[in-house]
Amino acid sequence: MSTTDSYASSRETTEGRVYSVTGGDWDSMVTEIGATKEERVVVNMGPQHPSTHGVLRLVLELEGETVTEARSGIGYLHTGIEKNAEYRTWTQGVTFVTRMDYLAPLFNEAAYCLGVEKLLGITNDVPERASVIRVMMMEFNRISSHMVALGTGALELGALSPMIFAFREREKVLDIFEMISGLRMNMAYIRPGGVAQDLPENAVSKIRETVKELRHNFKDNAKMLIGNSIWIKRTKDIGYLDLAGCITLGITGPVLRSTGMPWDLRKTEPYSGYENYNFDVVTTDTCDVYGRFLIRMQELEQSLRIIEQACDKLDGLQGAPVMVSDKKIAWPSQLSVGTDGMGNSLNHIREIMGESMESLIHHFKLVTEGFRVPAGQVYSAVESPRGETGVHLVSDGGTRPYRLHFREPSFNNLQSISAMCEGSFIADVVAAVASIDPVMGGVDR
Repeated sequence: MSTTDSYASSRETTEGRVYSVTGGDWDSMVTEIGATKEERVVVNMGPQHPSTHGVLRLVLELEGETVTEARSGIGYLHTGIEKNAEYRTWTQGVTFVTRMDYLAPLFNEAAYCLGVEKLLGITNDVPERASVIRVMMMEFNRISSHMVALGTGALELGALSPMIFAFREREKVLDIFEMISGLRMNMAYIRPGGVAQDLPENAVSKIRETVKELRHNFKDNAKMLIGNSIWIKRTKDIGYLDLAGCITLGITGPVLRSTGMPWDLRKTEPYSGYENYNFDVVTTDTCDVYGRFLIRMQELEQSLRIIEQACDKLDGLQGAPVMVSDKKIAWPSQLSVGTDGMGNSLNHIREIMGESMESLIHHFKLVTEGFRVPAGQVYSAVESPRGETGVHLVSDGGTRPYRLHFREPSFNNLQSISAMCEGSFIADVVAAVASIDPVMGGVDR
């Protein structure tokens, strides 16, 4: 596209300002910039920069302190999880996908398992107690993820105390994870057909106590930052991205809801029984960093509301199964946490070994070979802390995925960096990236 104005730069068109969302290696970018008549400085912000968490590279073209062009470089944390999972059984795949977005492992597991269950045709066979536990664990995970987003985001803008408060509360959530699954992160707790094991004794009462503590302590950060004049100056009207920009770039989560659009898959396309819970979808209409901050702060209370309702449901489902009844699919879930942290409790091993030779053979085949999934393909999605986490699963009828691909929100959301940052100061790039809350384990899967 061109313009009749001979003095207009190549980035101004008759349709308005055009943003570049493409990549490009260093040599080609330097050549492009060197060809312009204006003086420009090109700097690498990251991947070593603290605000890029060691694995995101931003290539910024500067005129003074103003960003004239911003490009994101990814691939510094590439794991090959999607391809690796194609060489593992359907159940083993959980232990891989949980490590993608490592701040939201339970959402990765849930999206994957919901997809496997759709292919198996057992979506409606998953026990209610298992679904309630899944919802409760995901909401705890939403809280722990938002704690990192709020804490590190504040730290990157110069506020130390909010990070201390946020990580203090996150520890309480991780203690809950450890009590229930034996692990604090990357639990592989949600399995096709249900969950790995039932809640331990007195877990619900411990959860209710933790909810009370969290609700009380969340006020510390709210009092410190909401309405704080310094915080508002660093976040208000910074990283602006309106609804049209979000829709164009496929952006979801708090970034989208900060434009006023109440898009949340828990409401619009419910899964795991979310339609049976009473909660609000939090939105703002500021389209900026401050609005995204407010959304995450207010979503904490909505998660606590859902957890309390889940506890009420669990009280009425005491003793109910947490895994589908089909023994050809059901991974053994009658476990207790052993000395190894999870799983191989002596009582369970004695039961398998002492029951019958057929039981032992079946257990061995289920663990080593895995169950078969009918041929077909499916897409399933959940609302993670960063937006829509979706999985496209393809089965050829075998014991492992033929193809596995994730629609990871951080990958899509990072496209907005150029639109948010170009024309702003370099110091505001830090705030904009923090408000996106990207987790590079999900981007470089």
